[in-house]
Amino acid sequence: MEQVKELTNFYSAIRDDNRISTTHISLYMALFQFYNQNQFRNPVRITRSNLMYAAKINGLATYHKCIKDLADFGYIHYVPSFNPAIGSVVNLLKV
Repeated sequence: MEQVKELTNFYSAIRDDNRISTTHISLYMALFQFYNQNQFRNPVRITRSNLMYAAKINGLATYHKCIKDLADFGYIHYVPSFNPAIGSVVNLLKV
């Protein structure tokens, strides 16, 4: 049940965080799905195209802003690879 607790903690943390928009939440939910598929283990390897598709984000600028924001705000640790064949690495942080 630890994975459900992590999701509950995320929603508790963003409740009063006015910086978080629905697009940030959508992106985090997509990351959480990849985390789920990775058997709830960090790090999660992602590609921008797969993550944008899962989060239903169409704009590159929107994606880059939201993933950077989530990292800057302390919800994730994001290490971009700049190589689509390798993929980037994301750690979901305990909030």
